[in-house]
Amino acid sequence: MGDKSMSLEDFAGTVESGMTIGIGGWGSRRKPMALVRGLLRADVRDLTVVTFGGPDVGLLCAAGRVRKLVYGFVSLDSIALDPHFRAVRERGDVETAEYDEGMFVTGLRAAASRLSFLPTRAGLGSDVLTMNPDLVTIASPYDDEEYVAMKALRLDVALVHVNRADRAGNAQYLGPDPYFDDLFAMAADRCYVSAERIVAPEDLLASGPAQSLLISRLFVDGVIEAPRGAHFTSCDPDYGRDEAFQSHYASAARDADSWKLFRKTFLDGDEQAYQEAVAEFHAHRAGQEEGR
Repeated sequence: MGDKSMSLEDFAGTVESGMTIGIGGWGSRRKPMALVRGLLRADVRDLTVVTFGGPDVGLLCAAGRVRKLVYGFVSLDSIALDPHFRAVRERGDVETAEYDEGMFVTGLRAAASRLSFLPTRAGLGSDVLTMNPDLVTIASPYDDEEYVAMKALRLDVALVHVNRADRAGNAQYLGPDPYFDDLFAMAADRCYVSAERIVAPEDLLASGPAQSLLISRLFVDGVIEAPRGAHFTSCDPDYGRDEAFQSHYASAARDADSWKLFRKTFLDGDEQAYQEAVAEFHAHRAGQEEGR
């Protein structure tokens, strides 16, 4: 098995402007945030982002890196809408394609199977077809049924975050839900996996059952060790969502001056500087609470 481990900086150099990138996770859960922050430090623009979105979408939109969004939803879970996403939608700053979640997954399955489309009942009789006039329906060749011909969501690059991975790219989740990260990996020409820890292959099964091995090394091109690499989203059971920090992010995102300070404090440095700034944020909060 080849060693596919690489640095965060080397990963960021592989993504080019104009690419279509799929981002795994779900809302504000197990998002590959260290990889997203890596993209923020790189000179990439005009991205098409395909995702069940969370703060990954908000951060990339705020930095002006997104040309088009393809999504089933964008939410911070405990906060209904990401403020940056809401702002770009209201201003019409980015092109969008919003699909029913079933349609979105069908599009990923089509791409993962290297098909141009797959039929689905999802979306029939809804305004999803009105809002996405490029979608068409097809007649069943076997009976009188009609289906939406959901086109494949092909990806140039997929980004996912998992709990554990080995250097060859076998990726393991230990939380309650795999989301659709395996489909993202298979739908892409290249897939990069960040992991809380890179471990020896024999240690993967020491952490969880065989079915927790979500992504095969066959679909992975690079592995990046990124402790707390999903922060501030959750990465159960390693850590939960950092609700205090997420609230701070959302509050700052609603005000231009506050966002400028947030960006300077947390995003202008490298990943180590980000993690140190987050630790200082919590230390400061703890000090304030003790002083009350």
